[in-house]
Amino acid sequence: MIAAGNQEHTPRRATTEAKPRAGTLRLAIVTSHPIQYNAPAFRALAAVSGLDVRVFYEWEGPRDTVDPEFGRTISWDVPLFDGYDYVFVPNVSRDPGSHSFSGIDNPDLVGQLSAWRPDVLLVYGWSFRSHLRVLRTFRGKLPILFRGDSTLVDESGFPRTLARRALLKWIYRHVDIALYTGTRNREYFRAHGLRDDQLTWAPHAVDNDYFSARADERDARAGAWRSELGIPPGDTVFLFAAKLVPRKDPATLLAAFLALRRTAPDCGAHLIFAGEGELLGSLRGASQGRSDVHFIGFRNQSEMPVVYRLGDVNVLPSRVGETWGLSINEAMACGRAGIVSDRVGCGIDLIRPNQTGLIFRNRDRDDLEKMLERLGSQREHVVSMGRRAKLLIEDWSIPAYTSVVSAVARAAGEAHATRARSVTK
Repeated sequence: MIAAGNQEHTPRRATTEAKPRAGTLRLAIVTSHPIQYNAPAFRALAAVSGLDVRVFYEWEGPRDTVDPEFGRTISWDVPLFDGYDYVFVPNVSRDPGSHSFSGIDNPDLVGQLSAWRPDVLLVYGWSFRSHLRVLRTFRGKLPILFRGDSTLVDESGFPRTLARRALLKWIYRHVDIALYTGTRNREYFRAHGLRDDQLTWAPHAVDNDYFSARADERDARAGAWRSELGIPPGDTVFLFAAKLVPRKDPATLLAAFLALRRTAPDCGAHLIFAGEGELLGSLRGASQGRSDVHFIGFRNQSEMPVVYRLGDVNVLPSRVGETWGLSINEAMACGRAGIVSDRVGCGIDLIRPNQTGLIFRNRDRDDLEKMLERLGSQREHVVSMGRRAKLLIEDWSIPAYTSVVSAVARAAGEAHATRARSVTK
């Protein structure tokens, strides 16, 4: 439920600055636009002693525009810019945005980076004109760290895959170290030519503390909300918290749930949809006003720690394009188990079958129905899985990510400086 936000801010321009004092390493982060997932990590990196961080944004993000998948204007209600240094580099694209290669086009970016004189670059994603320009310009001149979460899951068609892999192998030759998010992302980087000694695990993480804090208060609020929805205290609630769009496949979840209720009408299960999108009308129609299917609409980020606690199991049935699925991290930080399709990237790392959740075959309604039935009748087991999920996600945290990135940046910066000194002797 997190996406690019439009918190008010004053854009700033980079200025030429003196070389930092000895012992301080300058890390320049290049990324397309402000995203709530990234802001906590940037704040944490900026707080690391001996690390001077500046984020170079290339687009302000969707401000006062309608999100095409939500079908409404979205203004997120958590801080995006507190606690770290950032600048917005002018974007000259006729159609600015992260939706296309040409949408991120910042001719001044290389100059602003050079003026700031970083020791190490961290580039988020490659598929923008500005990012390729940065990779080509600074290759061999500065250590380049790379962050992306792509996987091989959605590859299709041999000729197209072969051509794409050839292109990506050329692109990744410009990268020194890839900070992979999890197992499937690691497989992706290896398939595109990066060696094991170029790969470092930096966990895909959310701000776990934000979601786990004030648990008693939030549990009470969720309990009151469930009561308002007419859900008995002992019933098992399945939650879908995402955009109601085809790629997230809420229709298969609803179909599986309705099939379960036909075969086991007394199982005491409920389904909640938190979100909006093009499928809202058809989902409402298919549910036919049932008292065990609930639609609570779009909920902003400040509400999500309570929303996740409405459910006992967070379900993400995505069929395509789910390279990770950070809503699973968020729900686990709230102590909730998960059910995901086998196309969701985080499944192999975060879902331990029958321990932290379950994985079903993509688009297989019957397989999903069996899992809903199993958990719908085992509430104590579901609660136990939620506790284990909360323990597991502690290893996938912003502090863990920060520790890895700062250590890798320092090692890369020191190695580069050593090579530079040896050349000048």
